[in-house]
Amino acid sequence: MSGPVLPRRGFLAGAAGIAAALTLAACGEGGGTEAAPASSTGASGAPSAQGWTFTDDRGKKIDLPKVPTRIVAQVGAAAALWDFGVRPVGVFGPHKLADGGKDPQVGNVDITKVTGLGNVWDEFNVEQYIALQPDLLVSSMYVKGTLWYVPEKSKDTIEQVAPTVGVMLTGKSATEVIGTYERLAQSLGADMAGVPEAKARMEAATKKLADFKDLRVLMVSGGADAFWVVNPPEYPDIVHLTNAGLNVVKPDKVDEGGFFQTLSWENADTYDADVILYDTRTQALKPEEMMKKPTFAKLPAVKAGQLYPWAAEAPFSYHGYADFLEDLVENLAKAKPLK
Repeated sequence: MSGPVLPRRGFLAGAAGIAAALTLAACGEGGGTEAAPASSTGASGAPSAQGWTFTDDRGKKIDLPKVPTRIVAQVGAAAALWDFGVRPVGVFGPHKLADGGKDPQVGNVDITKVTGLGNVWDEFNVEQYIALQPDLLVSSMYVKGTLWYVPEKSKDTIEQVAPTVGVMLTGKSATEVIGTYERLAQSLGADMAGVPEAKARMEAATKKLADFKDLRVLMVSGGADAFWVVNPPEYPDIVHLTNAGLNVVKPDKVDEGGFFQTLSWENADTYDADVILYDTRTQALKPEEMMKKPTFAKLPAVKAGQLYPWAAEAPFSYHGYADFLEDLVENLAKAKPLK
């Protein structure tokens, strides 16, 4: 894998991405159309006396004389903010497929109306970023202090151009992360159109997950030479699922960093499950490719046809999670315990 995939660039863009992020963190913490301005608010959502202030998940307080309107965001952050009504001027991270279509990770963002600064791990066009004259950069974090998809080699320069906001994912529930993006969007003057309805849909789908508590669910991602089993506590989406009553299999051992266990394809049958949810991101193997691995093809859940997609990078918004959970509920309703 290449930049983290479950968090992600191969699994986190790949396992390599997470490993790199962890290594960098050990060395020391590192630090379109415009969003419509509105009344300034602080991190709590309460109006501030003047200017704009927000405290992010690094504990870093940003104070600006006016509400930022020219926002650049990592694609996951951009997708979340877009659903709340914030329109970034630039994005970085996987947003465009080889055929020119949208990468699923960018959600509802209209990529024809934003400037792409980089599409793969370790790619960020600093010159273009400066030319955008950004007021703010927003990115998620899997490791505290390390902004997702902000290259270490240019991090210092990037952070000098505009203030940055980091939103922590690891160890949080999806509702917590969504809440942070909601507060940030409110502070930026977003109109929040459709948010109450989407929140109601998300809550309704969440309640239905308890109906499937008897199913053992394995969540995985496939690479050319490795099979990754995710560790539920490290992922906001999986924490949400387990909190709602879903029985997600937890690996007995995890790799350094705690995000997942790496197995060879020969050992893909290490864990029993009634249902397998597979990573649908561009970097991960498709089901037909995984089925070519004999050990995987023989798994009871695979043979029973209880192999379903997992939107591993669903936008952290009520819209994003309503869609993700409704699809998941529909698929789980087809499954049954195999033992």
